[in-house]
Amino acid sequence: MERKVILSDRAPKPIGPYSQAIEAGNFIYCSGQIPLDPISGQLVSGDISVQTKRILDNFEAVLNAAGSSLKQTVKVTVYFTQLGDFDSLNKVFAERFPQEPPARAVVQVSALPKGASVEMDLIALK
Repeated sequence: MERKVILSDRAPKPIGPYSQAIEAGNFIYCSGQIPLDPISGQLVSGDISVQTKRILDNFEAVLNAAGSSLKQTVKVTVYFTQLGDFDSLNKVFAERFPQEPPARAVVQVSALPKGASVEMDLIALK
């Protein structure tokens, strides 16, 4: 099986030694995204809804670079510093995945890179 690095200039550059995504077989494995603006590289301001939308927009850019889209998402893992943001997350997911939403896990963590409140990783079909 071949392994291909995916990189989009419409998504934030990695902040460490990792790829935005790896394509392997018929799957695209997207690295964790925090709500970074792809131009400035800074965390976006706003509530969890705004931050979640930014992360999903970033994933969309990476998936598009791989020839896929959010509609092909199989699994999302969400890492929160505050589980109280769960309802806001659900509202955004209902908008972005109105039919046949992906599998999902939500985990509370003590801290995230750059002081972010939310991070997600994602697996999609090619």
